[in-house]
Amino acid sequence: MALTKQPYKGTRDFFPSLERQRQFIFKQMRKTAELFGYEPYDGPLLEEVELYKAKSGEELINEQIYSFTDRGNRFVAIRPEMTPTLARMIAQIHRETTKPIRFYAIPNLMRYEKPQKGRLREHWQFNVDIFGAPKRQGEFEILQVAVALMENFGADNTMFEILINDRSIVEIIFKKIMKLDNDITYKLYKVIDKSKKVNKEALTEMVDKLNLSSNNKSIFYEYLSLKSFSEASKLLNKHGEELASDFSDFLNLVENSNLKNYLTYDPAIVRGLDYYTGIVFEIFDKHPENRRAICGGGSYADLLKIFDEPSVPGVGFGLGDVTLTDFLTTHKLMKNFDIPSNDLLLTIQDDRALLSSINLAEKLRDKQLKVVNHYETIKFNKVFPLAEKKGVNFVAFIGENELNNKTVQLKNMKDKTQHTLPLDNIDEIIKVINGNSNRS
Repeated sequence: MALTKQPYKGTRDFFPSLERQRQFIFKQMRKTAELFGYEPYDGPLLEEVELYKAKSGEELINEQIYSFTDRGNRFVAIRPEMTPTLARMIAQIHRETTKPIRFYAIPNLMRYEKPQKGRLREHWQFNVDIFGAPKRQGEFEILQVAVALMENFGADNTMFEILINDRSIVEIIFKKIMKLDNDITYKLYKVIDKSKKVNKEALTEMVDKLNLSSNNKSIFYEYLSLKSFSEASKLLNKHGEELASDFSDFLNLVENSNLKNYLTYDPAIVRGLDYYTGIVFEIFDKHPENRRAICGGGSYADLLKIFDEPSVPGVGFGLGDVTLTDFLTTHKLMKNFDIPSNDLLLTIQDDRALLSSINLAEKLRDKQLKVVNHYETIKFNKVFPLAEKKGVNFVAFIGENELNNKTVQLKNMKDKTQHTLPLDNIDEIIKVINGNSNRS
């Protein structure tokens, strides 16, 4: 049986145009994170499954990880997410590292899921996390980074919003007001997480299965109907509870910043992973053709405890390249990467010019110009179609006349101006190319 030419289901082959697109996205991710002082990191592609069992959700462990037993009889998995690896790394250094610790990465992740729009089995994810920031300032900053990234791609608040909640509010309602035990609380979180994906009848059925008292049912449905943090505060006050003072400080920071144009309170946002303890949020695409979450994150105070380390407050988010690409494409913010970007196509019209063209190309590359050599003689009328395919700003010709006069002809592909220059005057050739090209 012949081998298939297609990639493994749910993965992609990155031919040059798609790779140029991916590198453009990665470049913007790195630029944004580093503008806020975040430093790049990475970790191993394999981790022991026990690391994920300690803090990842049941669905990921039971259904989504690619796991196997290695030759040393260790049960390992290809990383499905980055946060546990990051926690393991932070646990090694947090005691002696100046805080806050700001890290970012763009890891390759794999999960065994059903491939569909916005979701593949393999993807790359922009992970940004801050540890040890004072009070709620880390949460505020991480939201700033998320918004800045989207704005750097040209998006604004007509295109996306950040739906936000706070797990501490939910904990007060479930544990202090409704007085639920851990088991029912856990199950109710799962109900909330699904509440916007099902109809009213299905929601009622899920809630009824938990056998809540009529009073607790009333409180739960009142919670799901909340429209703002102000309404959430009133619900707490009605039952003798209140928002933490540092959360009020967070809301004040938001109100006096650009974030107020993007944040929308949503009680249904609780995030599926169990380690979140503070704010949780999702970036939602507003476009009717792509109305979905494209990013998720939140804060976690106890993640390092799995390594017997003290609590270090952390907050972060993960943004996948698949959902981001769909967002940029839907809103027509994605550039066209079908054609490469080069400075010069160097052609010869006489076989004797080959060595001269190679030597010239080497000297220009030493000056960081991107030069494409065409090693065979080519007719004049075929040069320009080739130049367009190579995405060059200039074309160079070396033929019989140029060899005799020791010159090279340069033609600007945009304004069609032409220059005849001495072949050995590298500085002048570079000056013409740099002065007329749109190099970035």
